[in-house]
Amino acid sequence: MSSKIGPTEAVQPFATSREKRAFIRKYWALYVISLPGIVYFIVFKYFPLFGSVIAFQDYNIFKGIAGSPWVGLEHFQRMFAYPEFLTILKNTLLIGLYDLVFAFPIPIVLALLLNELRVMAFKRLVQTVVYMPHFLSWVIVGGVLVGIMSPETGIINTILGFFGIEPIYFLGENEYIRSILIGSGIWKESGWGTIIYLAAIAGINPDLYEASQIDGAGRLRQTLSITIPSILPTIMILFLLHIGKFLDFGFERVFVFLNSLNSENGEIIDTYVYRAGLIDRQYSYTTAIGLFKSVVGLVLIAIGNTLSKKTTGEGLY
Repeated sequence: MSSKIGPTEAVQPFATSREKRAFIRKYWALYVISLPGIVYFIVFKYFPLFGSVIAFQDYNIFKGIAGSPWVGLEHFQRMFAYPEFLTILKNTLLIGLYDLVFAFPIPIVLALLLNELRVMAFKRLVQTVVYMPHFLSWVIVGGVLVGIMSPETGIINTILGFFGIEPIYFLGENEYIRSILIGSGIWKESGWGTIIYLAAIAGINPDLYEASQIDGAGRLRQTLSITIPSILPTIMILFLLHIGKFLDFGFERVFVFLNSLNSENGEIIDTYVYRAGLIDRQYSYTTAIGLFKSVVGLVLIAIGNTLSKKTTGEGLY
């Protein structure tokens, strides 16, 4: 009788502490490798959570958390009673919704298209080109796009001038800022987002495609009937992760394009927290805003995970 431990036996609860110690000694290298990640999350993710208590205080940096007076839910009431914050919350929700509707599907489509390329040299070239913007900082991306959209020297307005159209100051009008934010994000991150989808596609059993070819299925039918259903669990996991940061659109992504002329439609919670918290030193108020944003993200993940498990059987937990 073989003494080899099967896959199902390896995940069974330990009967004794001796078995547990033997298991740890056997896989000690994996525990050592995981330590930096564990320390990172403890120091930078979990430990700062204790600072969220100042959302319920009138925090004073000289008195500290222990000496600052408690004010209960005053900052949360102020947050929802402040007209400017409600406008900013609306902007954040709309921009997050646009990003979910327009930006999230692009990496999926791009991965499907890249998967159809048969000339490997050309495929690698295309992948490199679409990946490269990811490695540029938002400061560089902002500088490039500001130059492209300049009303005097920008290439877009130069082309419009050939058709007799007056120059448009894209970053000086509220109606364009949301499209600029979403479009720049698609250009910068879509290529990088295809990596996980291409890896999922590579894991599909080739026998499925061979069987479909025998049945006379073309490339489009194979994509619709095999590729997309096979990567659907991956799509759902990334979708859940995306809605978890629905209100966390990104400070740098917006700040480089924001100015007094487009802030009515462009300012989001992150830029408002920077202005009210760091510049105006309203620490308790902005902590309350951050706590509210985290709770909303947690609720969205819980709802999305429940719906995903009921519809596809896949979830984060």
